Amino acid sequence: MTEDNTPGGDQPRKRGSMRRQDAESTSPREPTLAEQRARRKAMLEEKEREAAEHEARQVAEHKAETRRKVLIGSGVTVGLVGLIATFYTVAQPETVTAVCTNAEEGVVAEEEKCTEEYAESNGGYTSGGFIFLPIGGIGGGYQQYRYNYGGSGTVGSPVSGGSYSKPSNANVTTKSGKTVQRGGFGISSKSGSFGKSGGS
Repeated sequence: MTEDNTPGGDQPRKRGSMRRQDAESTSPREPTLAEQRARRKAMLEEKEREAAEHEARQVAEHKAETRRKVLIGSGVTVGLVGLIATFYTVAQPETVTAVCTNAEEGVVAEEEKCTEEYAESNGGYTSGGFIFLPIGGIGGGYQQYRYNYGGSGTVGSPVSGGSYSKPSNANVTTKSGKTVQRGGFGISSKSGSFGKSGGS
């Protein structure tokens, strides 16, 4: 039996040894069927997660937009209610009582003496917001009457307070409830049937 001691001769590979692979020349191993299934499952789960996150964002944005619109709508509603309430508060005219007085002495007189109808039926006339009623007897002259606005007092006593300037935006009535003037926001002042000539 001849022994081969030639250097470089083929030597048997030892058990358990690892063979080195060249990364440039070695082809990658194809994934197994189980690995392919695992990868597909992972990709599907990732897509489902992204879709769920996208839907959640859309729902949250929709809720936020709805809440914002509700808040804006509530603010507009409150603002309009306040504006309307303010309008009606301003539009609501005050009520002033007209008191017939003797224009020369400022004494409270019977309220009919400040009406045009009474003056005409008793030989008097109206001029410049005054009622002129004849004084008894021929050549006796005329007594002047006019309304005091906001004053008070009983017939025969001096009027207390008030003004002889007719208020421009007010409901003016006599003590008995007869209308002298109707006032209001956007409504021109007009004298009633018992005050067409009264006031200044």
